[in-house]
Amino acid sequence: MRKVLFFLLVSSFLSSCSVYKKYADTEAPWEEEISSLEDLDDIESYPEEAILFIGSSSIRRWTSIKEDMAPYKPIRRGYGGAHFTDLIHFTDRLVYPHKFQALAIFVANDITGGENDKSVKEVMRLFEEVVRTVRVKYPYVPIFQIAVTPTNSRWKVWPTVQELNASFKTYCETHENIYYIDPSDAYLDQDGKPRSELFVEDQLHLNEEGYDIWASFIKKEFDKVLKP
Repeated sequence: MRKVLFFLLVSSFLSSCSVYKKYADTEAPWEEEISSLEDLDDIESYPEEAILFIGSSSIRRWTSIKEDMAPYKPIRRGYGGAHFTDLIHFTDRLVYPHKFQALAIFVANDITGGENDKSVKEVMRLFEEVVRTVRVKYPYVPIFQIAVTPTNSRWKVWPTVQELNASFKTYCETHENIYYIDPSDAYLDQDGKPRSELFVEDQLHLNEEGYDIWASFIKKEFDKVLKP
């Protein structure tokens, strides 16, 4: 039994190392922005029951998050263009400085229809590494994974993104204290196409009404898990 456990630990360690080695050059473009977020830790203060949000530009652009998420107290640590390929390098720097009652993650740039797209399997491997890093310091804190939103700008890859969302859902359902939030249907019209009125001009990022929907779904799931 001890040999089996040792083998599993070694395999996990080697797997993690190979992920970091493979994407060793993916952190540089975001270093300045991450450093700026770290600077906020020196000038902002939050209660220990705050909820930390990390991920890509939909988090960074959510300037009304304090009002939208009330009475929950959010800590906003999103950076533009985030991928799981770079987030694995920054998870500890974005998460470890904080005390919080829950963590919410939203990253939507690994499958976009571009030549550098990752497979669903690879994105999940990276997501699992982010979770593993969080669990090193916060073994029991609830983690909420927010589904990738359907958008007109990336509609051609929506079937693949749906596979990714399904994988997120399965992972959350089979791991303790990890929860899946999926507002996707609320962003689709009667014909099953993205509702353009919920997005800004680029048809990728949410507008005020789009964020209102996001907030309602997120708070509903928070209420289920975090309220007595």
